[in-house]
Amino acid sequence: MRDTLGDASHRLDGAGCASARVDAEFLLAYVLGTTRSSVLVDRDRTLPDDVLARLEELVVRRERREPLAYVIGEWGFRRLTLKVDSRVLIPRPETEVVVERCLALLSELDEPRVLDVGTGSGAIALAIADEHPGARVTGADASVDALAVARGNARDANLGVEFVPCDLFAGLPAGPWDLVVSNPPYVRPDEIDLLEPEVRDWEPRAALVGDGAAEAVARGARAVLEERGALVLEVADGDAERVSGLLLKLGYVGVAVTQDLAGRDRIVEGATTFAGTVLPE
Repeated sequence: MRDTLGDASHRLDGAGCASARVDAEFLLAYVLGTTRSSVLVDRDRTLPDDVLARLEELVVRRERREPLAYVIGEWGFRRLTLKVDSRVLIPRPETEVVVERCLALLSELDEPRVLDVGTGSGAIALAIADEHPGARVTGADASVDALAVARGNARDANLGVEFVPCDLFAGLPAGPWDLVVSNPPYVRPDEIDLLEPEVRDWEPRAALVGDGAAEAVARGARAVLEERGALVLEVADGDAERVSGLLLKLGYVGVAVTQDLAGRDRIVEGATTFAGTVLPE
């Protein structure tokens, strides 16, 4: 198995994969139905031909720069393991911080109503429902395919989250909601070609590239939030100051910025004290 791992790692490195050795270990662990740590402990094991053949299929896919999460078909997010494929974005570590902020804001509410806009795989919605059992969570997305993935993840996790279609530019589902959270599309069209092939060529572009999505969510949320409700947004690196100003202009109070795990300003939140406020044009 040691030589097999070395060969797979060498091939993935040659293909430009940033974490070639780790990826090779994850792929072999997936084929064996075990953990990466077990693979590392048992590196002198002889592998049967069927395992080698299956591993070869997966290595070829990864060599094409298909994301590791899509190749193995699942990805960890907080306490959950979610099914993911090219219909949805891969949940990322910075989004786990978004969930932390949501849970903090909901900590004193027994049965908060929560709306996750642009839910994708359902990662945020399902994590909140998992870690706040009293929360009544709805996930919304414009993509029928994404909603199918999210509903499957809800069934697998045995979590009673509702998923509904929603075009965020046409307004948000009627509340009142205690919390609206969103990781909206925020990659600029002129930036997409600069991204890694795993993102540029494989992840759904409609969930990546968006102009004015954060603004649409912030404005829509003001119309459906409960009195003293809250909005939490994940934003592009370098955009937190602009989005914070937008929230203030829309009448949000207590606007604050939280850093992600890499120390970058990536989460913006604000509260509303008056439901149904007329917003400035």
